[in-house]
Amino acid sequence: MKTSRYSEEQIIGFLKQADGGMPIKELCRKGGFSDATFYKWRAKFGGMDVSDAKRLKELEGENAKLKKLLAEAHLDIHALKSVFGSKR
Repeated sequence: MKTSRYSEEQIIGFLKQADGGMPIKELCRKGGFSDATFYKWRAKFGGMDVSDAKRLKELEGENAKLKKLLAEAHLDIHALKSVFGSKR
């Protein structure tokens, strides 16, 4: 997955500037990103503080690890059933 060249702190800073009254077109031009990117960030990080965004990133990483563990467990169960046969 492509990573952003902006950190969560920078993104939240841009959002706070827009909330402060800076026109979105001007903010996007100065920041070097598109309007669509700004609105995507606002949907994801709107109303968050920097600590909230860091916690969100930690939770997403933890969720990915748990999904991987669950997939491996299901794979092991499927392999065991295919080797020993299912109970009839």
